[in-house]
Amino acid sequence: MSAEQVSSLCDQLVKAVTVIMDPASTQRYRLEALKFCEEFKEKCPICVPCGLKLAEKTQTAIVRHFGLQILEHVSYKYLVFAVLYNSAPLLSQGTQSILEEESHIKDVLSRIVVEMIKREWPQHWPDMLKELDTLSKQGETQTELVMFILLRLAEDVVTFQTLPTQRRRDIQQTLTQNMEKIFSFLLTTLQQNVNKYRRMAQANCRVGIAALNTLAGYIDWVALSHITADNCKLLEMLCLLLNEPELQIGAAECLLIAVSRKGKLEDRKPLMVLFGDVAMHYILSAAQTADGEGLVEKHYVFLKRLCQVLCALGSQLCALLGSDSDVETPANFGKYLDSFLAFTTHPSQFLRSSTQITWGALFRHEVLSRDPLLLAMIPKYLRASMTNLVKVGFPSKTDSPSCEYSRFDFDSDEDFNAFFNSFRAQQGEVMRMACRLDPQTGFQMAGEWLKYQLTSPVDTGPMNSKTGEGLCSIFSPSFVQWDAMTFFSESVISQMFRTLDKDEIPVNDGIDLLQLVLNFETKDPLILSCVLTNVSALFPFVTYRPEYLPQVLSKFVVSVQAPRTRAVKNVRRHACSSIIKMCRDYPQLVLPNFEMLYNHVKQLLSNELLLTQMEKCALMEALVLISNQFKDYERQKVFLEELMAPVAGLWLSPEMQRVLSDPEAFISYVGADNKIADPVLEDPSGLNRSRISFCVYTILGVVKRARWPAATEEAKAGGFLVGYMPSGSPIYRNPCTEQVLKLLDNLLALIRTHNNLYMPEMVARLGETFAKALDMLEVEKNAILGLPQPLLELYDSPVYKTVLERMQGFFCTLYDNCFHILGNAGPSMQQDFYTVEGLATQLLSSAFINLNNIPDYRLRPMLRILPSLSQRLSQKWQVINQRSMLCEDEAADDNPESQEMLEEQLVRLLTREVMDLITVCCVSKKGVEHNTTAAVDGDGDSSDWFPSLTPFQDVCTALLITAYTSLSWKDTLSCQRTTTQLCWPLLKQVLPGNLLPDAVSWFFTSVLKGLQTHGQHDGCMAALVHLAFQIYEALRPRYAELKAVMEQIPDIQRDSLEQFDSKLLNPTLQKVADKRRKDHFKRLITGCIGKPLGEQFRKEVHIRNLPSLFKKVKPSLETDVLENEDGEGLTALFEP
Repeated sequence: MSAEQVSSLCDQLVKAVTVIMDPASTQRYRLEALKFCEEFKEKCPICVPCGLKLAEKTQTAIVRHFGLQILEHVSYKYLVFAVLYNSAPLLSQGTQSILEEESHIKDVLSRIVVEMIKREWPQHWPDMLKELDTLSKQGETQTELVMFILLRLAEDVVTFQTLPTQRRRDIQQTLTQNMEKIFSFLLTTLQQNVNKYRRMAQANCRVGIAALNTLAGYIDWVALSHITADNCKLLEMLCLLLNEPELQIGAAECLLIAVSRKGKLEDRKPLMVLFGDVAMHYILSAAQTADGEGLVEKHYVFLKRLCQVLCALGSQLCALLGSDSDVETPANFGKYLDSFLAFTTHPSQFLRSSTQITWGALFRHEVLSRDPLLLAMIPKYLRASMTNLVKVGFPSKTDSPSCEYSRFDFDSDEDFNAFFNSFRAQQGEVMRMACRLDPQTGFQMAGEWLKYQLTSPVDTGPMNSKTGEGLCSIFSPSFVQWDAMTFFSESVISQMFRTLDKDEIPVNDGIDLLQLVLNFETKDPLILSCVLTNVSALFPFVTYRPEYLPQVLSKFVVSVQAPRTRAVKNVRRHACSSIIKMCRDYPQLVLPNFEMLYNHVKQLLSNELLLTQMEKCALMEALVLISNQFKDYERQKVFLEELMAPVAGLWLSPEMQRVLSDPEAFISYVGADNKIADPVLEDPSGLNRSRISFCVYTILGVVKRARWPAATEEAKAGGFLVGYMPSGSPIYRNPCTEQVLKLLDNLLALIRTHNNLYMPEMVARLGETFAKALDMLEVEKNAILGLPQPLLELYDSPVYKTVLERMQGFFCTLYDNCFHILGNAGPSMQQDFYTVEGLATQLLSSAFINLNNIPDYRLRPMLRILPSLSQRLSQKWQVINQRSMLCEDEAADDNPESQEMLEEQLVRLLTREVMDLITVCCVSKKGVEHNTTAAVDGDGDSSDWFPSLTPFQDVCTALLITAYTSLSWKDTLSCQRTTTQLCWPLLKQVLPGNLLPDAVSWFFTSVLKGLQTHGQHDGCMAALVHLAFQIYEALRPRYAELKAVMEQIPDIQRDSLEQFDSKLLNPTLQKVADKRRKDHFKRLITGCIGKPLGEQFRKEVHIRNLPSLFKKVKPSLETDVLENEDGEGLTALFEP
């Protein structure tokens, strides 16, 4: 084709590219131009000359980029020699100067060369490295291009592995063979250009940056010997460059990758040179310089990298020291610790958090934890932690130097809050490790800080919330200090009791602190909550001085009676929880004061309005926990009867029986049919709801907490033991059984009534105010969607919830608690519960009625309804799949996206919980080792369970159908768990029987459908392929129908299938290794393995294998060398 035709076609292409990139172009013209360009690339025979012309320097950058893309496309089509021949001038002369050329032009040029290398080197292009070396000598522009080429080659071959195995192996092995030359070239290039850059040559700075980026691409995987060659010349050069402002970030990246290398300990020893005087000097001076120049993003990024380098150095030291290697504690270890502490005390919360894992490793280390330098650092670390625990640094605020840094690291206050909570938990763990080494110092510091807070005036900060005068918010200076001090005290005191012997515990000091806290009075709810936590933290000292127990109890009980406002609600709950915790962990200690506590509780319960129902029940739970220490069945039974008498009187009253048995009467009793004028203040039926809640809470608390003694002899002596099972296991009775069972009928009536509330006619009876009373709470929605709670000041929400919110909470909590009672009744009352007359019938007529109308979010407490729930989930997933296939235009407007997301996530959670339940019920685990194997092979054991269900064919069928149907539901986590833990163990149990051919085909097809849905996820794909392989190998000899299923797989190779089948069906043939059989099977079913959306329509790029460089051709197996007449075959075996 003539030059005129090339020029004419190029003009058209320039116009088309201009239209594509012009924002003012209409969609129609843009699509036409795009179609023209794509057809040109696919069909035009003169792509190379047109591409070269468009790539000339006289064209605009956009047109040049398109021209180079044409050449890249041609290289994909394997016209490599044409591109190779014509692209050499582009590399040497086809670009602008290094400072003027666009980065995307350099990128596409390097891509073209790398694509050619991937297809031709080393077999057809043995001098490639020499040519690149020659090219680099033409100037800075070409040197930078060579760096880009070498970097992209390493990324494609080693990092991303984007080419066939044999080509990748050939190229990587050749790179490895030439690595000494490549590293020498990179280091020389870096050294020369740094020297020129120091003479203010900006072009050489660009080359230096490119060389560092290229080194970073190689340091990660080359042999460590190259990194540490010539007395660690590379590491020395990188340390020097840390003080070059333009190159320091790249140098720090390279240093970080080098120091983070794993491998043989012997090979990593030379990295300890970085603890030497020179290296440590350069690292620390660079950090000081960067930090001293104020908060500039570039310097801050560099500081982060240096912090990571020091962390990695610490990890290497921990790995090498104390192992079989002869590494000793570095002479500069003290200097290292000082510099590391400087990062721990930096204003940036992110930098502080980055050091914690390394501190933990140092404090845990067998050798370093005994080093005097590290032990001397513990008080400094703890002092730094006291500052770091203070929750400041919110991006939206300006009350701390940390805030400015947080604006670089976090998008919102919520992000910062989530980060800080995680950071604080991590810090607590490291503090406990430090206190294991020096518990006395930690306790002394906690005591000093506690005394300081007790005597400091309250600083509420700016009054920007609805707290009322003189009360703290969660951002108040006083509260953040109290909060940090409380966390610190909890961490160090608990560790001290675990570390020191009893006679070493500073009891007097601890009791003095406890007295100070008990005598401290405050009306601020937030600070009072911290005070209660400190009482709990110091409570172990009471085990040495029991006479202080009444004071502690009084402190908690007084807090429970604090005025009922929203601000104090959390304090009251906190006090109740503390009492329960105290009675749970120290029941023997509290037992002598039981009567005092009981009298306190009776006094509080005498006033129906004084406490909330949850608070009443919490106090009753604490009493039940202590009553377990009676270890006397009759005494405890009498006590529980007395404790539950008010509940029994209320619950069994004729009015309550009527209300609990009739949905209409129940709606009226709880006030859900009312129309409320003032939805905040007016709530005429609140007391009725609280009475029902009180009864249910109490029943649950007693069922959960009442127990027999753990020791068999004590249980026998106390009258709890009633006999033995045939296996010899003891049979116990629970002192709460009689009281709870007489309340069971009304409980089941309440569950029946609650289920019937979802009937359309009952929903219609709800009042206008309560039309959404049965809907999900916002808190539940956020939890299901995984949304963080908004970070509000404690008092920025209304003081009182609306009556609708209270009604929603009532229905939700009541329903959950009813099923919690049923769930705990079995373990608590055992045979006495399961032998209740007509129990199964009663459960079926209460918990299992009207299920079709009950929404998904209320089904989760009752997951044992498997057959009907399986069908329901199938229908839900069908709706979700149909919804995902609809175009946006076809989607219904009456179901907003947020609601769809909520429904979909809820179905996911239900699915996971159902599959987990089936797994727990059906598959028994045989210890840790068996668990590990089962997870990989999907081969758990259901033999203990399945025979008992053999008569119930419907249940077995339902379980199998549920498990295998779920494989194609679009929930990756559920699919992977079910595949690895459930599907094969269930199917294996029915294999000995005669399965219907259609059933076998359905099981196998279900697995293949799962592969089509989840094949894009590696974990799911591997598990499903293994399951399909197990089914086919086990059942194909008996069921020829499986072959018919295989033949329907798209693009299956029939001859390969025949070969696989013949080996499988012929037992006389030598069996191929399991891995090879599985790989063969995987190749057969490739056509049904789903791909990610981004790859479904991608045009495949084929790279042909070249003659292998490193693999000798094996002699043919058909000829026996020993039978060669001349004996030449035998000698050939020994030829090199």
